[in-house]
Order: sequence, then C-alpha cells, then structure tokens
Amino acid sequence: MKVFILAVLGALAAILANRGIAVFNDGLRPILPEFLEGRMNRKALAATSFAMSFGLVVGFGIPISIAATIILIHSVLLATDIIGTWCPDGMKGTVLAGIFGGLWGGGIAVGLEFIVDLCKLLPVNFLPSLRLVGAPVVAVFCDFPALTVAYQYGFKKGGLTFLVTFLVRQLVQYHGTFRLESANIALNPEGMALLIGMILMIFYATRERGGENDTSNTTLVALFSERVKRIRSNVLLLAVMGGLVAAAVSLTIIAGDPISLQLLAEGKLTEAALTVVARGLGFIPLVATTAIATGVYSPIGMTFIFALGIGLTGKPVLAFVAGGACILTEVFLLDVLARAMDKFPGMRACADNIRTAMTKILEVALFVGGMLAANNIAPEFGFLGVTGLYILNQTAKKPLVSMAVGPIGAIIVGLLVNILYAMGLYFP
Repeated sequence: MKVFILAVLGALAAILANRGIAVFNDGLRPILPEFLEGRMNRKALAATSFAMSFGLVVGFGIPISIAATIILIHSVLLATDIIGTWCPDGMKGTVLAGIFGGLWGGGIAVGLEFIVDLCKLLPVNFLPSLRLVGAPVVAVFCDFPALTVAYQYGFKKGGLTFLVTFLVRQLVQYHGTFRLESANIALNPEGMALLIGMILMIFYATRERGGENDTSNTTLVALFSERVKRIRSNVLLLAVMGGLVAAAVSLTIIAGDPISLQLLAEGKLTEAALTVVARGLGFIPLVATTAIATGVYSPIGMTFIFALGIGLTGKPVLAFVAGGACILTEVFLLDVLARAMDKFPGMRACADNIRTAMTKILEVALFVGGMLAANNIAPEFGFLGVTGLYILNQTAKKPLVSMAVGPIGAIIVGLLVNILYAMGLYFP
C-alpha cells in the first residue's frame, strides 16, 4: 500500500509539473509562465528546475527522511518537479513523466526501507541514534509564534508572547490533568503552549487593518483572471493530488515539514496538526498570490491537507475525500482570499514572518539534534564531526541548506564510525 500510494502520487505530481499545472518548488512557480507563454524553451526550464531542486532533494529531504523513517514530502515532490520539466511536451512527455514519477515515488518508499535494513547489518548500527536529530524540534516548535511576533512587532511584544507561551506550558505541565466523568484528561504542555502563542500572534496581526485604497490583491485577481481560470479548469486533477497526499499522511507515510514529521514519529498527532495549521497560515499569501499571478498551483495547495490527513489518521479513504475537497475549496476561494489579504495586511506580513521564524527555528533545532545524534553514535568525536561540517559548509561554493547540516553530519559520523571500525581504529 505504501509503495502503491507513493508511486501514484509521484506519477500524478510529475504529470502536473510536465503540463505546467502545479509545481512544488515555490521558486519555480513564477518561472513557469515564461515557458507556458513561449518566452522560455523546455531545455532552459528543465535546467532551472534541476538547479533549484536537486540539492534540496539529496541534501535536505532524503537525510531528514532517513533520520525519522517517515518520508518528508520534499523528497518526492521536488524530484517530480525535475522529472516533469525534463520530459518533453505533448502526450509522450505526459506518459514519460507519469512513468518516471511513479518509479521515483515507489522507489523512495522501497529505498528508505532498504537503507533501514542495511543499517541493521552494519557493525555499528547508528540508525537508532539518528532519532535524536529531531529531539530538539519537539521542545522548540512552540517558540515560533513568539519569534514571528518579534520579527513583525519588535522585541518587547515578541518577548511578552514568549513569556506567556512559557508560563502556559509550565502550568499545563503541572496542572493540566483533570478528571471528566469517568475519564482522566491530560492536556499536552507543548500543544497548549503553541495554541496560546498562535492566538497571540493572530491577535497582533489582525489588529492591523487595510485602508480603503489597499486593493493590491483584488486588482491582481482582475489583472490575471485568465490565469485564475486556467487553475480552475484543472481543479479536478489538483483535487485528486490533494486527496492522495492526505491519504498518504493518514497512513503516516509522509509528512509536510520536519517539525510535524518528528511529532508524527513520536505519535503526537494533536501537536503535529497544530503545527501544520500554523504553517498553512504562513503559506496562504504565498500560494494564493503566486497562483493568481502565474496560473500555476501547488500540488499540496496551501498545506492544510496535511492537517486533514493527520486528523484522519488510519482512515485513508476519508482523508482522500477530505483532501480533495480542501483543494477544491482553496481554488474556488482564491479571489475571496485575495480580498481578505487586502483587508488584513497584518496577516499578509505575518505569513512571511511565520515562514522565516519556522526556518530559523528548524536550522537551530536540527543542528543541535545532529550534534546530539552524532555524539550518541561516537562520544569521542561526534561533536567534532558535525561542527566541522557546519564550519566547512559556510566556506563552500555551493553550501548545503543550513537545515540539512545537522542530519547529514550525523549520517556522515555514523558511516565514518563503521569505516574506522573495519580499520581497527574505533571500538564502540
């Protein structure tokens, strides 16, 4: 089932990319109209797609997937962007994109299991230690609302949000268990802290109101009405894609980001869903604006399908229906969302800061997690290995994405330990 769903998901995603209907890479979406309207050829588009996405696949998506044994969606959809843009135009290209996309999606599932099995055969099995890569993520994921507020409204309001978030966490930690009729209910400290932080973040953002003359997004819809129609004409394909993603999430096959991935790996479904909803708020302006301006959508929409998948864990059929309905709703509400962004400019700015805050927190959390995992693998030199990679990466001509340094460093330390063991230079 896992291989089948990922194969179908990969095939459809590659077809959508080949036909210019939807691509996952946010940076590639604004470039596609150049190709669709004849100002860029297929060869240039393919080269651009490869340059934008390949490094993220091998340096970010795959290492994080190995560390958690749940597949990060980037591992699949960034690659299908490349596959789809490299395949030729016409029916031949569509068929080839579907074949190669399906092989990649299914291959990721089989390949990840193969790597896990292979690690178990090594003299020093470092895979259990890799789970520590995501350990700090769980502890710090509720910090991002405070950081978002700090970016947008300054240190004082950000600090106040952090203080309230921290106090709520501690109160729930020690007083969050109560009895309701015959059942004991225990609130989760991190989940409640995140919820309160998000409420404060939205409170600050919605206090900013747009003026009567602020109609930039509404004007954008009117200006690019034909491109909006193009998205709506392909809405059924997009809905099927959304349904497949939601179904895969409901089976805990994939996750949409490293934070929810780690929470899912630990069985913390409520916290994972809250994180995904918060992330979705950050992607509404980005996805909506680029969709309106380019006529190209995202295969995962505004990312709320991940929350639906988590909420319907173990119910893939219902998740498929809900995911499809979510994408349909998003597409047909594009003009409504544009007007809402004009009315609440604070939310529009907040969305950019949410993405920035999440990225910063992940960079720190995954680097610290990589250090912890590497030290657990090799207490003698684990810290040295990851720190060395981080420093050297800063001087590279084509550095790795900062979020990937920790996971990749831990994996390199694990492989190095086995090589040294075979040479008689290391004994665990």
